[in-house]
Amino acid sequence: MNPKLIQAARTLPPSLALALALALAACSGRGEPAAPAQAAAAPPASGAAAEHGALPAGWRRIGGETVPSVAAGAATLPATVHSDDGVDVQVDDASRIIAGGDDIIAVIEALGQGSQVFAAPTNATTDAGRAAPHRFLFNRTTGVEGVLSLGGSLFLGNSLRRHSDLAEKLRAVGQDAVIIDDLQPAPDKVRKVAAAIGRVAAGVALADAVQTQLDEAAGIATTTMRKPRVIHVSATGAGGNPTVAGADSASGKLIALAGGLNIGTEAGVANFSALSNEGVVAAAPEVILVTEHDLQLFGGADGLWMAYPTLKQTPAGQAGRVWVMPDLQLKYTSVGSGTGALALARALAALPPA
Repeated sequence: MNPKLIQAARTLPPSLALALALALAACSGRGEPAAPAQAAAAPPASGAAAEHGALPAGWRRIGGETVPSVAAGAATLPATVHSDDGVDVQVDDASRIIAGGDDIIAVIEALGQGSQVFAAPTNATTDAGRAAPHRFLFNRTTGVEGVLSLGGSLFLGNSLRRHSDLAEKLRAVGQDAVIIDDLQPAPDKVRKVAAAIGRVAAGVALADAVQTQLDEAAGIATTTMRKPRVIHVSATGAGGNPTVAGADSASGKLIALAGGLNIGTEAGVANFSALSNEGVVAAAPEVILVTEHDLQLFGGADGLWMAYPTLKQTPAGQAGRVWVMPDLQLKYTSVGSGTGALALARALAALPPA
């Protein structure tokens, strides 16, 4: 960490200072903050610990209490659905779903069909994901043989980048495979997941409920002209290094809808990207956001400050303004996005004047 760069960053407007710090980090190879490997690799604590663990003074948990859901019902199958990789797929059986991510699983849970999640990612945080009979590592190198060996009836991928090639190969050997890409609005994703498992009407009702919450959050955001500067930090996303949420991330879009200015969007970074210690200071966030699961991976508050030492020097750090949110209400576009947006919009609107 260079004290001269930090001091220079403080003398510039936040947007210019942040751009400068990012450029310096890219050129010097110092874009990744110093984070102890053991903090990033720490095993997650139990769900109960995440929900009820004490937080440091000034920190707070925010989150919506009402995640929309509908009653379980009979599926109408077979059904032909349009996968996001441009292929029409006839789904015959959704009783054993191999799910690509928690965003997909959360919708299945909200449709009352959580017991149909047959295989889930190893890092799943949803109840149905943790309870799935099989856990599996889903990434760019996931093999067809490994997925087929699970014995599922339907593969539901959540990323065109990671799952398009896999889905094509699965279909070639007779496995139903549908991709519902993560980079799309929550209501659209809800409708598509519901259609893929034969619950079209229920999916429409669920998507409408999520949209209503999103609209209400956007309405709250219009009641104030101030846009607080918000940084969402994650323990993962850049080769296992700590990152900040960028312009095309689910949280970046949610922060903007809720009335905040997302630091990563201002910096022009994509998805989740590393940010130097100088860049953290230059960002001058007024609010620090972290999810429950990421806080566990950091190793708690001490681990977060170790990963980003200069966070404490920012307005948010000096005020102890760290807000902890449920993963599915911030980090993913899913059925919890509406209630998460509402909670965040209310919290941002209640901030004192700058």
